[in-house]
Amino acid sequence: MSYSIQLYTLRNAIQVDLPGTIRKVAEIGFTQVEPYNFVATAKELGAALKENGLTAPSGHAPLLSEDQDEIFAAAKDLGIATVIEPFIPAERWQSAGDIQATAASLNAAARKGAEYGIRVGYHNHQWELESTVEGGTALEYFADLLDPDVVLEVDTYWVAVGGQDPVAVLDRLGDRVKFIHIKDGPLNTDTKAQQPAGQGKVAVLDVIAAARSLEVGVVEFDDYAGDIFEGIAESLAYLNAAQGTGTAGANA
Repeated sequence: MSYSIQLYTLRNAIQVDLPGTIRKVAEIGFTQVEPYNFVATAKELGAALKENGLTAPSGHAPLLSEDQDEIFAAAKDLGIATVIEPFIPAERWQSAGDIQATAASLNAAARKGAEYGIRVGYHNHQWELESTVEGGTALEYFADLLDPDVVLEVDTYWVAVGGQDPVAVLDRLGDRVKFIHIKDGPLNTDTKAQQPAGQGKVAVLDVIAAARSLEVGVVEFDDYAGDIFEGIAESLAYLNAAQGTGTAGANA
């Protein structure tokens, strides 16, 4: 298992200076990133990653609302092996029929991704856990409808905000989970109140341990009241200390 940084965390800095932001990420100690909406910036981002020796094992892109061929082609150029759909709005998680339709669309996207040698996944928010379908969470109902090669990236903070125990949810989802988002804070929807890993109410290390087929743990802040570069540095330092290594991206 290795660590990455979701670049959405640094979106404001990226808009001002993409190459400089990527350089700072490398200087902090990250060796991997998770880009978002990367089609528009693929050329500049790819150059910055190469210059700083960074890789992007996963990336977020709106697979179910934008041109999939364009997304997969950009992902291939960037070396992104797993493209993750990051957002399906809350109203699409209230009925079994809507969830079935979303699963069918993602399965179709995965078949197209396979033509490019790219795997497809899904990233949750809190509403997939707040909604109950056929006696379980909407997220778990959805997972059972996915083709075997479609993976999950569980945002463990939003699982908790959605009223579920992330350790228990990860245990139930099992080997489907290949990525998790690691974030911490007071477990509410005030994103500015999010904190570096180990400083909030999430049992971060228990969560990581519960993801038994985890490939990458992705550090993320949806927002942050402090200096965001200090925040991600504190998160990485906490995770590395717990892992007993000084380098993000080293094997556990």
